[in-house]
Order: sequence, then structure tokens, then C-alpha cells
Amino acid sequence: MARIKYYYDTESCKYEIIRTSKWDILVNSLAFLTVATVIATGLVYGYMSYFESPEEAQLRKENQELLIYYNLISKDMESISQVLQGMQERDDDIYRVIFGVNPLADEIRTGGTGGANKYRALMEKGLSREDLILNDLQKIDVLKKQMYIQTKSYDEIVELAKNKEDFLAALPAIQPVSNNELKRISSGFGYRIDPYLKTRRKHPGIDFSLEIGSPVYATGDGKVKYTKRSLSSYGKQVHIDHDFGFETKYAHLDQILVRKGQRLKRGDLIGYSGNSGKSTGPHLHYEVIKNGEKVNPIHYFSRNLSAEEYEEILRLASIENQAMGSY
Repeated sequence: MARIKYYYDTESCKYEIIRTSKWDILVNSLAFLTVATVIATGLVYGYMSYFESPEEAQLRKENQELLIYYNLISKDMESISQVLQGMQERDDDIYRVIFGVNPLADEIRTGGTGGANKYRALMEKGLSREDLILNDLQKIDVLKKQMYIQTKSYDEIVELAKNKEDFLAALPAIQPVSNNELKRISSGFGYRIDPYLKTRRKHPGIDFSLEIGSPVYATGDGKVKYTKRSLSSYGKQVHIDHDFGFETKYAHLDQILVRKGQRLKRGDLIGYSGNSGKSTGPHLHYEVIKNGEKVNPIHYFSRNLSAEEYEEILRLASIENQAMGSY
């Protein structure tokens, strides 16, 4: 039974019954519903904020564990990368130096591993943490490529180690003339004045100013690739193949004492210096070719020279002057 409410009417000095209109009832009901809705929404939001379903709690735990594993894997990859970098540095600075081969070029070690198409299938999945996954996949691809290149480099070093004795014997590691002729370098490797054209041109070897008939020696073990007699350019010449990518050339000779296919040891007499071919005076023109590229022979002379002698020959070869032949 609804409670009846009264109010005191001061004019009639009586208690009168309070009568509520339908409009008042509607307004009050709407106000109550509004307040109730606000309170209910707040309660639901608070519940959702502070309370999780078992499934949500499990997913949150798994996400936290995955993040921990991701961080551990990232640290492991960084450690592996540092170890690999140390291996690369030892390979270039120690092993390859010992065997006289060039370090691997940076573009070979750090070459690309594929474009964005490689990860297209993963990117199309629309993962929420796609950046983390792609970052790790790219790091792994780089490490795999660098490790493969390093293993191939070590294969090369192992092969060189097996043939170390032959390799060291084959190096063009001495002067092609006696040390008594040390101070008779007339022109070094690099750009020099052409004696005929009078312009700066690349001089592909070094010139020893010698009297005609001075002995010329093989600078490393090898086999005579060819001999040639010409009235121009190199004149009478001997070309020796030392294996391991090394070749040497001896030009402007007066006499040739070896023949094609003949096996030679370092220090064997191959001929006598002269003034043949396109030459401005008696001298020996000597070249070292490494893997098809002509390189500075001076860098291979240190084996039978003292430190002082080697410094002196470097100084003499660096003087930019006129070559004694045109090539």
C-alpha cells in the first residue's frame, strides 16, 4: 500500500494530501533512469577496468611472456652479431693478411637480403605488432647472409692454409734484380710522364735503371706462361704464372734464358736486362699482376730487405718522374 504524504496548508490551517501529477511522475522517472544509467555505466566500466575474464587474463599473461621472449631473442641476436663481427675482423685483419689476400669488400659482407616483397604475406595479415616481428626477421636474414659469407671466406682460408708452403713460395716476394741495384729505381708504379707522349699516364710497374746484361731473377716459384720478342712496347719479355692469382712480367730484356712451360723456383735466373722494345735507355720494367689487376710491386719486396732498405725503396719509388718506357 502506497504511503500517503501530507503537507501543512497555512491558509486553511489543515494538513492536505500531496497529489502528484502524471507529468511529475514521468519527469521523476526519467531522472531516476538517467541517474541509474550513469551509475550502472560507471560500475560496468570500473569492473572492466579492474576485473578480467579468465580468457583475458590468460591472453594478457601470454602477451607479457611473448614480450619477455622477444627481448631475450633480441639480446641473443645482438650477442651473435657482436661475435660475428669479431670473426669478420679477425678474418680481414689477421688470417687474410697472413696469406696475402685482400679483405672482403664491405658491399659483399653487408649486401641486401631481399626487398619488401619478401615479407608481403606477413604484412597482409595486419598484425598489431608487425613492426617487432619484421624487425627481428630482417635482423635474422642479415645474420644468416653474413654467416654464410663468413663460412665461405673461412673455406678459402682453409684452402690457403693447406697450400701455405706452396703459396708462400709462389709469392713474388723478392726484387727481380740484386739488392746492389736497390738505389737504381728510375720510375715507380702509378702516374708518370710518358717518355714519348710527354703526358701523365698510368705506369703499370717499376723501372730499374740497369746496365745491359744485368741478371734478372724470378721473384717467386711458378711456370713460364710465355716469352715474347717484339720491336715495340715491352720488347723482349718473360711472363711467369705463379698460381694463387699471381703473375709477373719482366720486359725490355736483352736475353731470355727460359722457355714457355718451364718450371721455376724463386731466384732462378731468367734472363739479362737490356734496352729492347719501346725504351729510352737500358732498364728492366717489372710488373706484378694479382687476379688480373696490375698492382704495386713495391709491396712485395720486403722479404729480402731490411726495414731501412725497404723504407728507402718506398721513397725512391714514390718520386714522380718520367718512365723509361711507353706502354
